[in-house]
Amino acid sequence: MNFFDAQDRARKATRWLVVFYFIATALIVLGVTLVVAFALFGTSMDGQRYSPGEILAVYPGPLLATAALTALFIIGASIYKTTVLAAGGGRVARQMGGTLVPADVTDPLRRRLRNVVEEMAIASGVPVPEIYVLEEESSINAFAAGYAPGDAAVAVTRGTLELLNRDELQGVIAHEFSHILNGDMRLNIRLMGVLFGILVLGLMGRMVLRGGYHGQLMSSRRSKGAPVVLLIGLGVAILGWIGVFFARLIKAGVSRQREYLADASAVQFTRQTDGIANALKKIGGYREASYIRAADPEEVSHMLFGSGARFTGLFATHPPLGDRIRALDPSFRNSDYPDVVPVSMSGGMADDSASAMAAPGAPAPALPAADMPDSVADSAGNPGAEDVAYARQLRQSIPATLYDAAHSVELAYLLVVALIIDKGRGHSERQLRLVEERLGAERARIVTRLHDEVAAMSAEHRLPLLEITFPALKLRPPAQLEYLVELAGRLIDVDGQVDLYEYCFYRVLRISLGQAANPASYPGPRHEARRELRQAVIDLLTVVADYGHRDAASSEQAFEAGKAYLGKWARAHDYQSKERYTLRALERSLDLLTALNGKGRNLVLKAVTAVAVHDSRVTSAETELIRTVCASLDMPLPPLIAGRRSESE
Repeated sequence: MNFFDAQDRARKATRWLVVFYFIATALIVLGVTLVVAFALFGTSMDGQRYSPGEILAVYPGPLLATAALTALFIIGASIYKTTVLAAGGGRVARQMGGTLVPADVTDPLRRRLRNVVEEMAIASGVPVPEIYVLEEESSINAFAAGYAPGDAAVAVTRGTLELLNRDELQGVIAHEFSHILNGDMRLNIRLMGVLFGILVLGLMGRMVLRGGYHGQLMSSRRSKGAPVVLLIGLGVAILGWIGVFFARLIKAGVSRQREYLADASAVQFTRQTDGIANALKKIGGYREASYIRAADPEEVSHMLFGSGARFTGLFATHPPLGDRIRALDPSFRNSDYPDVVPVSMSGGMADDSASAMAAPGAPAPALPAADMPDSVADSAGNPGAEDVAYARQLRQSIPATLYDAAHSVELAYLLVVALIIDKGRGHSERQLRLVEERLGAERARIVTRLHDEVAAMSAEHRLPLLEITFPALKLRPPAQLEYLVELAGRLIDVDGQVDLYEYCFYRVLRISLGQAANPASYPGPRHEARRELRQAVIDLLTVVADYGHRDAASSEQAFEAGKAYLGKWARAHDYQSKERYTLRALERSLDLLTALNGKGRNLVLKAVTAVAVHDSRVTSAETELIRTVCASLDMPLPPLIAGRRSESE
């Protein structure tokens, strides 16, 4: 599965959804207007019947007003629902009855869930999402929700925790991360908004019908207007039902295909089919299956791991369970569903206990050999089993004190500050004095203690540790998060210079917290002048070449290696060092390049990687720069850029 193709397919599906929505709205508006026209004006006072053209000629004002009000009602309902959901994935999870799993959870099953989610996030190169459990749901199910990776939430039912072993749980979580990485979450929220606008019209028609009918029965004398009200209500209800019918067809068609893709991705993430296949088999063998009771299953069915409602045929949002299993295990027969019992809490839980953490100061696991640009691009949004294994080792090798701090609402905030403090250029004292001025002496002492441990930590831990802090950070008020980003900028600028690590750290922090604070503002592709986009790509390659190589000659050679991926248009651009204003050029380039489509982003990633690996060695700074480029352009990259140059060389 190609990440960039998946992103473009999601955007294409979204565009078709918008087209369908406006066509459906226009047809419903026309239908409602005709119903009202014939109900109110189809017959004159003397009994004469009017044709549609005559009705429009005689009563243009009331009919246009009816059309406008109907359109505003549908669009307004959709906007309202989308606005409610724009609060982020956590809002969706809470609406469905989800309970937030605290960062410092001690329950073995919930700790295992948190560990699996963290490992998958590190392997994918995205911030760790909020984690919820639907405590009232005993079935086996899960979902991911949110506008962007920075505001994502992953939720599982209580039955999923209690009935699946670690491998099966990992398969389910890998399935949900596929939806996060491929742009499905944003599409799902838009589907919910579109359906709500059309569905509300049908509900309004039924209310009019019910109200008109009861009003007629309760009246002491028969009202002449009651039949008209009933007719209008019936017409609106029928039109609403027709709209929902076709909307459900579209939703089901889109959802079924993406479920097959997510299943295949889960296998790729974990490199074994048993996990997700056995989870699906347990759904088939369990009396509660995957049915959701606490929330409206129809509204959220397309978001779920398993079908949350008893929809079949054209309205089924998921492929038949047996077909999904056979796509993973061709030998499976429908008579092979297992008996399902709760998992044992004794065996297989040791790896997820607190004692399983590596000792403080344990070295990070070695990274694999350097990948070629095509291989690195293929890994974007597409982690494999080796990435997941590396992420698990990396999580366990983080010093225990720092790992615990990353899960504390109070200490995570201070840990981010400690990660910013300079450890190599002698400016840490000035930075710590600024921390004391801004946060107070006691917090400054904690930051100092955390910084001492951060300074002894391997460089590969820094960005993953930052990603682990996000669930705890997001529990703070938005104003405090804005202050943290502002403080980070002040700390970085204390010496009047910004090095590459500081810039990368700051941009990842700003993007992720920005997505969490205001999910609906998460930018999608924009329209930019082709000339500006091309210049932005050239500037970006120049920045990477300047920072990753020792002299102008090697920088120019690396630049040319990256330029070769860009096509004929790039031949006219020669290498011109931007070392004097590198960071300004980098910031401008990354902002512009968010306008690229999937194909363009793929080429940019290949070109940037080609520049970085030209000398067959990649520094930690280059690794972080590549991951920052990917984070800025919504291209989650596993932490597997390797073959790094020794910092001493």
